[in-house]
Amino acid sequence: MTKIQPVILSGGSGSRLWPLSREHYPKQLLALVSENSLLQDTVIRLKQGEDSDLTVKSPLLVCNEEHRFLVAEQLRQIQTPASNIILESIGRNTAPALTLAALAISQKGNDDVMLVMPADHVIRDVDAFNTAVAHGAQLASDGAMVTFGIVPSHAETGYGYIKSGATQDNDRSYIVEKFVEKPDTKTAEAYLASGDYFWNSGIFMMKASVWLKAMQCFRPDINDVCRASFDKGKQDHDFFRADSDVFNACPSDSIDYAVMEKATLAEEFPLAVIPIDVGWSDVGAWSSLWEVSERNEEGNVIKGDVATKDTKNSLLISEHRLLASVGIEDMIVVETADAVMVAHKSRAQEVKSIVEGLKASNRGEYQTHRRVYRPWGSYESIDHGERFQVKRIIVSPGASLSLQMHHHRAEHWIVVQGTARVTCGDEEFLLSENQSTYIPLGTKHRLVNPGSFDLELIEVQSGSYLGEDDIVRFDDVYGRAN
Repeated sequence: MTKIQPVILSGGSGSRLWPLSREHYPKQLLALVSENSLLQDTVIRLKQGEDSDLTVKSPLLVCNEEHRFLVAEQLRQIQTPASNIILESIGRNTAPALTLAALAISQKGNDDVMLVMPADHVIRDVDAFNTAVAHGAQLASDGAMVTFGIVPSHAETGYGYIKSGATQDNDRSYIVEKFVEKPDTKTAEAYLASGDYFWNSGIFMMKASVWLKAMQCFRPDINDVCRASFDKGKQDHDFFRADSDVFNACPSDSIDYAVMEKATLAEEFPLAVIPIDVGWSDVGAWSSLWEVSERNEEGNVIKGDVATKDTKNSLLISEHRLLASVGIEDMIVVETADAVMVAHKSRAQEVKSIVEGLKASNRGEYQTHRRVYRPWGSYESIDHGERFQVKRIIVSPGASLSLQMHHHRAEHWIVVQGTARVTCGDEEFLLSENQSTYIPLGTKHRLVNPGSFDLELIEVQSGSYLGEDDIVRFDDVYGRAN
């Protein structure tokens, strides 16, 4: 019986889906096409596809350290074990991430077939996908590296392509002749007309040992750094943390560039492509989300509080306010609490340049939403001035903030829902709805929700500096103490 170890790579930032996607809350964590996030749908897809001839293990995830608690919480919400999460201190693209995953599998004495998937893709036809996975598992268990080529529906310039060679195993797969870059329109039309090219899905299957052998052959520099960072890594609660000092020096490269393109020229690494037509999208831009979403009779995708008149073939998303449109066509309008983005659908890829500009200007909107998630809950900035800031804080049931103090600010807390257990200096006491307390500057304090539903409070900060880095942690259940 073939054992499949799903490896989900959750390191992307999704900058082309700004302002919904932010660096600290990227697109794989967003519910864009269903009630679940893209990450959750990726995991659920595997559960739906369990086959009698295959053993599908609990997924192994690789993600950025900044997202670790968000990823773990989303797994918990869909009743999936969160004990196999490898943390990268910094993004180094997909080849190092997959190498860390393969090393984790090998360390346990296993050589399972890895099913490598990005966390932020959409697949509509789950049954057809899992049939293809079962076929891929057969090829991979025999030592092949397998990729899945999307049968193209049009001449797309936003995807890389795979050129197929000779057919094999009763015409169910092809030898990969070469990988090609994103083409211009004329080249994409030629690819489509030839029938020999597929979109590169970024989904792969191979044994862990085969991947490690290929990395040693083609990118020994990356392989050596990953092994050293893995060997020096440490388990941290439900996470495995690769050594940051070593991993930060790792070269950045993708699975395609590091191995797959080179493997097409190396006989010792057989490479196969399985064509699939499964309603796939990488949701790489707002135009892609429009294509895979349910549209009304005017061709519009509408989410939130939206009013339209003479509006066609547009994507309109409102998170906080009424969004109204008149006389527009082929447009994208996305409203969040702190930003509004308007673009023509044909230029959706260029949203990334806006994010790059925000980052260069040191604008916080590229990185976080107004509502910021933490392992204990969330906070949202309501108002701020030169020497004050007002936040809405929500603490999950049973959760606890760290025992901490601030050098530059004092805080007032007003409970509006639930019960708070407060530590302030040497005192510990309970606060109920409509009660408040004051935390003087420089005083050790902690906030705990001892109840069974959310604790909500308003925090008023005042002082000479109100940045989030003015926190000294003395004790923390999430391992964040200074």
